[in-house]
Amino acid sequence: MAGVFWLYAHAIMPGLRRTDDRTFVGAFQAIDRAIINPWFLPAFFGALLLTGLAAALHLSEGDVLPWTLAAFLLYLAVVAITVRVHLPRNDGIKAATDPDLAAVRARFDEAGWARWNVVRALASTAALGCLAWALAEYTP
Repeated sequence: MAGVFWLYAHAIMPGLRRTDDRTFVGAFQAIDRAIINPWFLPAFFGALLLTGLAAALHLSEGDVLPWTLAAFLLYLAVVAITVRVHLPRNDGIKAATDPDLAAVRARFDEAGWARWNVVRALASTAALGCLAWALAEYTP
């Protein structure tokens, strides 16, 4: 998931920022519709569920548990940011019927969307690092 968020941060949103309002709204709507698919949703929510499962399975392992728990909490923050910040904006632009595309784009608040996306990218990267460290600490 970290890769998806970094791709948005370094390629998709900077590319869309350079477009006119019609292109921005149309392209974002198309991207948002495309990402809601049978591959993305299980990966997005599966990361949280599997990290929680990893923490639960290692409750008695002192070297591993703190790292898996930290990863779970970091990714939980990613999910919360997505639900509270990104989904309302995405749904708003997806459902936009206002012919004033500049107003639609302004309501979307692409700078705020992008800023919180970087937070998601950092948190999911940190969660991945925590899981990698937990794996390095794991001794069966």
